Amino acid sequence: MKVAILSRNSKLYSTQRLVQAGEARGHEVQVIDTLRCYMNMATHKPTIHYKGKALEGFDAVIPRIGASITFYGTAVVRQFEMMGVFAVNESVAISRSRDKLRSLQLLSRKGVGMPVTGFAHSPDEIPDLIDMVGGAPLVIKLLEGTQGIGVVLADTRKVAESVIEAFLGLKANILIQEYIAESSGADIRCLVIGDKVVAAMKRQAKPGEFRSNLHRGGSATLIKITPEERATAVRAARIMGLNIAGVDLIRSNHGPLVMEVNSSPGLEGIESATGKDVAGMIYSFMEKRIMEGKASNRTVGKG
Repeated sequence: MKVAILSRNSKLYSTQRLVQAGEARGHEVQVIDTLRCYMNMATHKPTIHYKGKALEGFDAVIPRIGASITFYGTAVVRQFEMMGVFAVNESVAISRSRDKLRSLQLLSRKGVGMPVTGFAHSPDEIPDLIDMVGGAPLVIKLLEGTQGIGVVLADTRKVAESVIEAFLGLKANILIQEYIAESSGADIRCLVIGDKVVAAMKRQAKPGEFRSNLHRGGSATLIKITPEERATAVRAARIMGLNIAGVDLIRSNHGPLVMEVNSSPGLEGIESATGKDVAGMIYSFMEKRIMEGKASNRTVGKG
């Protein structure tokens, strides 16, 4: 296959592993800087140009779209889709998962467990909003935050009111969530490919910190997840429409709760913690799906 990896930085661990795994399987792999792509939306022949040349002959695209370039990145993925290229995660699914409010509403509608979450626009509603999620302590999250940035644990009601007022005063969109004390600063990252959890790790926050993100100094270890946790992670990825997803769960007294569904999960932490070749598994999934698509097309042709 000829595979495009959309990534702004070819030196990132995840990008390098995807190149290595693809080339080891005999594929031609090209890393493409998403923001340097430009598009021609001609009706009969949509094209993507990169560094003065048309991108042609690709069988698959692996989007590694950073949160800050979601709008342009999904437009590039959509253009590949218009050209008939298989996208391992489709543009609409990436957009859906990146909108934290929309994704939580979708998970809620489908009955997936998650922390009680509030959302408001007016500062006048702060007292009732705090009561709605069970009072302090509670977690305040910027909708546009990533890697634990813009996430605040408010220990008391007074602190919660002050932080919410400050965020709303800056016209920031925020979510208010109940704090799950029994999780003890730990969460579980489940790496979902297709309809399976292929790897899982426990991320533990460093002492004095409640955010377990590895970028914030958290540690990662191998963990055995329960059948309920496995089913919840797969269901959350399916609801988002993602073939490849990092689903973050926390263990609570009333079962696993989904915190977030990530469309471009990092590979370094999960491969290091589990010893699994996740990059290779992504190619196995792509190869199978593309072969199924070709077989389907042959069958249609015969009819």
